Amino acid sequence: MTILVTGSAGFIGSNFVLDWLAGHDESVVSLDKLTYAGNRANLASLDGDARHIFVQGDISDTELIARLLAQYQPRAVLNFAAESHVDRSILGPEDFIQTNVVGTFHLLEAVRAYWSTEGAPRKSEFRFLHVSTDEVYGSLEPDSPAFTENHPYQPNSPYSASKAASDHLVRAYHHTYGLPVLTTNCSNNYGPYHFPEKLIPLVIRNALAGEALPIYGDGQQIRDWLYVKDHCSAIRRVLESGLPGETYNVGGWNEKSNLDVVHHICDTLDQESPRNDGRSYRQQISFVKDRPGHDRRYAIDATRLERELGWKPAETFETGIAKTVRWYLDNQAWVESVASGAYREWLSKQYS
Repeated sequence: MTILVTGSAGFIGSNFVLDWLAGHDESVVSLDKLTYAGNRANLASLDGDARHIFVQGDISDTELIARLLAQYQPRAVLNFAAESHVDRSILGPEDFIQTNVVGTFHLLEAVRAYWSTEGAPRKSEFRFLHVSTDEVYGSLEPDSPAFTENHPYQPNSPYSASKAASDHLVRAYHHTYGLPVLTTNCSNNYGPYHFPEKLIPLVIRNALAGEALPIYGDGQQIRDWLYVKDHCSAIRRVLESGLPGETYNVGGWNEKSNLDVVHHICDTLDQESPRNDGRSYRQQISFVKDRPGHDRRYAIDATRLERELGWKPAETFETGIAKTVRWYLDNQAWVESVASGAYREWLSKQYS
């Protein structure tokens, strides 16, 4: 038995593959385009493991996808491949349309052709699991109920619009062609191997480097935070027992403002790796101009996933952040290896 994982060298995809092979003997075919956020080194610990087959490639390459499906006959395809950074989507939306919309379409077409040729028993057991985001739902008012699976789509950035479009394609392929799909919409992830352009890894890296900790606007934007290992366990559970055609929201039940998150990271670093001058890392906080169309609040109601599939997160925000900070302290060489000249140029442009 085999599964095919796209976007396997990215943040969430690599954590999923590592966790899967730590707990399963079932082989994984990994596919990743290795863009700036896809890092082959994330999967280096699997080198020489016969259960892991890595292929560099694009989900838009239908011929490649068809060959992989025919050769390895996976029982499931899990789609993590995506451009995922709102800031980059504002500066250059075309990559997001090409990967998240066009790429998902080509992947669905290749998978549909493969699934249509399967024998009846195997065909009924096959699954296509599409990993998406809570940002497709738009922004919430401070006192509004959290997003449920029935919340209307109201994306507000090129990134979230492109993910919303991909969600709609996945849904359409189930209702039109019968493809047995599953969709998960998750809240903000954090944890090991997170590319340091997102808030939490950026703050950890900049703090240790003695650089400014940039916070958009007043820092009161609220997000629900989910430790990546919990997200991976939720995806495994949905793959195992989710109902085809259904959507499952995955959240950490941890709503916090961006400023509170940065304060918590600073306080944790003050304990784990104090500054030489004895001052708090909070001294490095710098408020910068807010980004265009910045959503004020996201919140996920993950009740359905707990009620129907028995899943709930194992980590609190406090325990998850402690593990995350420790990982970055122990893996500073990995951080610097991905913080290339192009990355530094982007940060300078984005937060100037």
